Amino acid sequence: MSDCPPEIRRFLETSGQPFEVVACDPDLAETAVFAERYGYAMEDSANTIVVKTKTGERKFAACLVLATTRLDVNKTVRKRLGARKVSFAAPEETREMTGMELGGVTVFGLPATLPLWIDSRVMGRERIILGGGNRSSKIITPPAILNTLPNVEVVDGLAVDIA
Repeated sequence: MSDCPPEIRRFLETSGQPFEVVACDPDLAETAVFAERYGYAMEDSANTIVVKTKTGERKFAACLVLATTRLDVNKTVRKRLGARKVSFAAPEETREMTGMELGGVTVFGLPATLPLWIDSRVMGRERIILGGGNRSSKIITPPAILNTLPNVEVVDGLAVDIA
């Protein structure tokens, strides 16, 4: 049975919030595949996405959005980063920035210098399912735990409905 990395488990244990770490096959770590295979609702699943500027000063941010929505990169994220062009960070950049692989990136354990923007819809869920910091675990917890993280800001309109 797999667990999240020790530093993430320590954070969860000291957060004062309930949580559950569930194991998953690393080959099934992508959100839609995980939800279907293990019987979890996509509406409860939230993805941590690292974005970066493509022009001007090099800036990064982590964004947390529900899996049933799409990150508004070209409007909300671009304006918040103050850049003409932004994009998703490449897998190598995400790994370098967070120490985590795609399919397992979580908001827990991110560098304190990395802004964390959370779509307001995430906070309205009863529970959320997040990456476990690796591809072999997921974390289930109430969204209130997000308020204990550094550099966190809840943003209306960070994500848009998938058409």
